[in-house]
Amino acid sequence: MDLAVHFLKTAVSELERLKRLAEKAMAQIPSESAFHAALDRVSNSIAVLIQHLSGNMVSRWTDFLTTDGEKPERHRDREFENAPSLTRADLTEIWERGWGRAIETLRSLTPEDLPKSVRIRGEEHSVPEAIQRQVIHTAYHVGQIVLLAKHVASASESWTSLTIPRGESEKASGSYKQR
Repeated sequence: MDLAVHFLKTAVSELERLKRLAEKAMAQIPSESAFHAALDRVSNSIAVLIQHLSGNMVSRWTDFLTTDGEKPERHRDREFENAPSLTRADLTEIWERGWGRAIETLRSLTPEDLPKSVRIRGEEHSVPEAIQRQVIHTAYHVGQIVLLAKHVASASESWTSLTIPRGESEKASGSYKQR
């Protein structure tokens, strides 16, 4: 397979995998209020992380090849304000908007787009650098979402492992399939 095609397909599949992982974690959150819980005053809630990831993805991936990835209409600081009035349904809509924009745009890219440059906050990046930046940024925040979801779900003893459960590594060896 052509390396450029493989790179683009892998970027899409990794973002889709991260999305599924976060969604499986969020599905275990026992209440709407738990989406707004933060560990302390300097930590983000899951709701805030959803707002931020979506805002980032919409900004970066709208007109990806032709405009700066930091759009003037984005209000990044507002993404970090907890809005307790946002319901699970509201958060799901916000979540889907960001992911939809990112994945749709990534799927539209061709190998001919990879040598191009894009700007993010005025800084020039190659298209592969911008894609990697997004995957890494997303993985960072998805990890936070999983940790927070596990924290609030385990308080009610309802957490189900998203990967190989503790103590089952030997049993899963060689037969583990990503859930």
